[in-house]
Amino acid sequence: MGSQLALKSRIASTESLEKIFNAQEMIAASHIAQAREVALNARPYTDAIFDAVQTLVSHSSHISHPIVRKDGDNPRVAVLALTADRGMAGAYTSSIIRETEDLLARLEADGKEPQLFVYGRRGVSYYRYRNHPLVQTWEGDTEKPGVEVADAISSALLDSYMKPEDKGGVSELYIVYTEFINMVVQKVRVLRMLPVEIVEEDKSAHNQPDTTKVPEARALYSFEPSLDEVLDMVLPKYVRSRIHECLLEAAASEVACRQNAMHSATENARDLINDLTRKLNASRQASITQELTEIIGSADALNNKEE
Repeated sequence: MGSQLALKSRIASTESLEKIFNAQEMIAASHIAQAREVALNARPYTDAIFDAVQTLVSHSSHISHPIVRKDGDNPRVAVLALTADRGMAGAYTSSIIRETEDLLARLEADGKEPQLFVYGRRGVSYYRYRNHPLVQTWEGDTEKPGVEVADAISSALLDSYMKPEDKGGVSELYIVYTEFINMVVQKVRVLRMLPVEIVEEDKSAHNQPDTTKVPEARALYSFEPSLDEVLDMVLPKYVRSRIHECLLEAAASEVACRQNAMHSATENARDLINDLTRKLNASRQASITQELTEIIGSADALNNKEE
């Protein structure tokens, strides 16, 4: 009887969890269409900004603007990790943290001094629990990041990048985020946003810093009032648009991961309920069989005694 009570209790608790998982899956399903649309709609604007920067940077090899290079040998670099505010999204945040840890280790092995910026309550809690120094953090609705948080993050990172070395400035800027490919595939990426690097070939394999490919035919441009002033105007827009796009991509990826995780959890809960129900039925059958055996045995004993 005790075993049956335990099985009934486990079935009831699993059914409650199944309802929660199913509700979370339906909520994520209702959000994913909008999140995906917003992320995809932001790409053309970001691509246009990036193409403009690409054209300006590849226009001449003698550009000394911070968008291309930082003077001196400053070892400090900024790393921004985009995590989630809430859990129940499978391995979404853990994948970001794992990739961030690998990036920090690689930078330190190269003699760099990474300074960590974190967006998302889960990532902030992870690093604070481990007493990892954080330069600045942001928490909010990571599923629906607004323009305000993108402006705040881009302003903080750009300010850190533009500071001179003696005032704590950084020489490079990296972002770790999850790129939304489709509902099934989301890939963790490392984007080196600044400085823009000029190379003669396409960017390398997965999780390597983004670079700019020099076009074979270069157009001639004239800049007014000057090239530096044009780049000064483009740089903040470039940083803000790239960060905003990464936030939107991460938001769509988070919702997709949560829907997939909740769908799997719901299916697992149903399978567990079916398994526990079979065990409960088997326990009931065994209990009934035992009672029948005892009744038959008692009747036989009485008959033998009367004889």
